[in-house]
This record gives sequence, C-alpha cells and structure tokens, in this order.
Amino acid sequence: MNIPKTSFQRIVIVGGGFAGISLAKKLSKQEVQVVLLDKHNYHTFQPLLYQVSTGGLEPDSIAYPIRKILKDYPNFYFRLANVLEIDSVNKNLKTDIGYLKYDYLVLATGSTTNFFGNKEIEKNSMTMKTIPQSLNLRSLILENFEQALLTDSLDEQDALMNFVIVGAGPTGVELAGALAEIKKGILPKDYPDLDTRRAQINLIQAGDRVLKEMSREASDKAEDFLEKLGVNVWKNVRVTGYDGKNVSTNNTNISFETATLIWAAGVKGKTIKGMDGENYLTKSCRLRVNEYNQVKGCNDIFAVGDVACMESQDYPFGHPMMAQPAMQQGLHLGDNLLNMIEKKPLKPFIYKDKGSMATIGRNKAVVDLPRYKFQGVFAWFVWMFVHLYFLIGFRNRAVVFINWVYNYIRFDREARLIIRPYKKNRYIFKNY
Repeated sequence: MNIPKTSFQRIVIVGGGFAGISLAKKLSKQEVQVVLLDKHNYHTFQPLLYQVSTGGLEPDSIAYPIRKILKDYPNFYFRLANVLEIDSVNKNLKTDIGYLKYDYLVLATGSTTNFFGNKEIEKNSMTMKTIPQSLNLRSLILENFEQALLTDSLDEQDALMNFVIVGAGPTGVELAGALAEIKKGILPKDYPDLDTRRAQINLIQAGDRVLKEMSREASDKAEDFLEKLGVNVWKNVRVTGYDGKNVSTNNTNISFETATLIWAAGVKGKTIKGMDGENYLTKSCRLRVNEYNQVKGCNDIFAVGDVACMESQDYPFGHPMMAQPAMQQGLHLGDNLLNMIEKKPLKPFIYKDKGSMATIGRNKAVVDLPRYKFQGVFAWFVWMFVHLYFLIGFRNRAVVFINWVYNYIRFDREARLIIRPYKKNRYIFKNY
C-alpha cells in the first residue's frame, strides 16, 4: 500500500463514517501513524440521505472528501480499499489492494440494512444506507410516475404510485413526510395529465407506535403530523414478504400492491471476515466490546460506532446506532489509544445522551432533549440548525441552507433528476 515505515505506532481505522473521522481527527496531531481505509473516498452525512432520495438535495452537498477533511494532518494516510479479512494473530489486514500490518486496529465499519433473513424482501425492496442507493431510489420514484403515464390500466397506475415504507424509525418517518409533501406540492405540477391524487404513501410499523426510541409525546405528535400530510400509518403490522408486486403481512386482511417497497425496518453491524465468529458478535451482528471499546478477547482491536455493542445496565443492547454515540466513542477512544501507548490507565466510556429528533415535513418536527421536549415549528428550526452544524465543510452547509430556503419559499425540489436510470424487474399488473 506504500505506507511509509515509521517508529510511531500504526493505528489502522477501517471506515470513514462519524466514528472513524472523529477518531482520526483526535489522533491527527499526535505522535502516531494513522491509516484510514474506506471503500469510498468521501464521508457521507447519512441523516440527510432521505433528502437526496426525494430530490431535495444533490448528493455532493451531503458528502465530503476524506482526504480534504484530514489533509493538513501529519502522519495521516488514506487508502481507497475494501477490507476483506482480519488476521488478528499476525496483526495483519487483507484488502483488495494488498496487505497491511497494524499495531492497533479500530473497526468503524458502521451498519448495513437488516432484512432479518428474508431473502425475498432483500431481493425486491429498495434500501437507503448509501448515496448510490439513495440515487437509485430517487430515479425509481421518478421513473414510476413516468411509467404511470404510459398505461391506461388504473391497477398498474395505482401500483406505480403506491409507496410502501417498512419501518417507522427516523428514516421511515422522515422519508414518508418528504414523499407526502412531494405528492401535495410537486406531482400535480409535474404530471398534470396524471391523477396524482391517487398516489399513496403507506408507513408500516411492526410495533404499536412510530419513533419508538423517542418519547410517547414525540411519537404521538409525529403520527399526527404524518396523518395530516396524508400518510397512511399502519401499526402492529409486520411485513412478511414482497415479490416485487404484492406485499404480504402477518394480517391476512392487510396487503399492498406496489412497485416500490422501501425497507427501513432495521440495521445490523457491518462485519469483516476474521471478526465474524459467534464469540465476537451479538444477534444484530455487532461486535461485543468492553467499556474501553476493546473487542472482547482482543487487546489491540477496537470497535466504535454502529458496529460496536457496549452492553451495560443502562444500555443492555448497546448504545443507539446513531451519529452521537459514534462521534463520542471515536473521540474517547482517541484518548484511550494514546493512554495505552503511554502505558497509562484507560478510562471507561460514558455516553452523554444529547437527545434525539426527527422532522416530518415543512414546519413539522419533534425534538427530545434531556430536559425539554417540544414539537412543531420551533422543533423544525432546531432540527435544521443541528443538522447544518454537524455537516462537514462550509460549502456543504451553505449549499444545504440555500436549498432549504429555496425549497421553503418555492415549495419545490429542484433535484428531481433521473441522472442514471435504475432498472428494476417489473411485474405485469392486472388488466395491463
């Protein structure tokens, strides 16, 4: 990989997400060699992926080059690579561009979509964990309406304009709200020769409420916002199958005919061969770590962020798979790695919950802070400020802010472009 030899300890970080970038920044000016590996050369601000999918933002406004983030730091090296296997005995990584020795290894690989073993849903549904996936979804949404114009079959039109979102966490709720606003403000203007009033947005939740990780007050208000926007909220309904045309559920009286099922029902840790044994992983494929983020059974391998599961009395299933725990773990591990190198005692990680929030649409959001809970317009402004603050790069903040102001004033989404068509196997619907 052409990484220079040095007398400094080599810390290899796998993954350029929130946790990996936070750790790299923490170590950037220390007397250690930092090597960051990622299969993309950019960091993605995942909380805004749904806005790329719905044409509110272009992908380059929520992505930032990793090299630019850390360009001024000495002893830092980035390589575009996909890590294939970990040899923990010889402290060696196997990647698609070669092998790399490490002194300390940090896994910040993040998460991937969890289909809970349902191969049919995995094959036929759409996901939204990466920028390419979001662009695919954007293209498919627009292509559906273009396709609906080409048929006289009302059944096929309805299926093409029927969107089913599985999972009512922040991703599902925010995506449903965005689609509902598109139906209300944009589709009638873009497709005057199509009865877009028949378009349906269905949000399906296996539990008894949306945003189950937030307060009951936030959950109830979010559901009220969704219903006012025209979203059909289905609770206590579990999706059991989707063949590309029909969605089946655990309730024989509830089924959906749709060309688009969006799966936002769960995530699991993204593991690497060599660290994927049962003794390392939880049921959700997260690596078991101790209070210092050390992978259990390993002294020189650490895990941070979504892939790490630090079980405790307060968090028996690990910390929430969100940006805040990832960033806090990355920063904390930076201190502990330096302590370890200097033979100082390690400090246990303590998560500081700064709250959670979700936006449902224009002037509609819910915010749960440790001491305060509020909803509505003020919550919407708080949500926007927080997301702008954590975006990386002045240009990205400026572009996103200008887009939001423009979209708010004009009630428009300029990025509804089919840049690269997404070809999906289409079923022949009834009466077509």
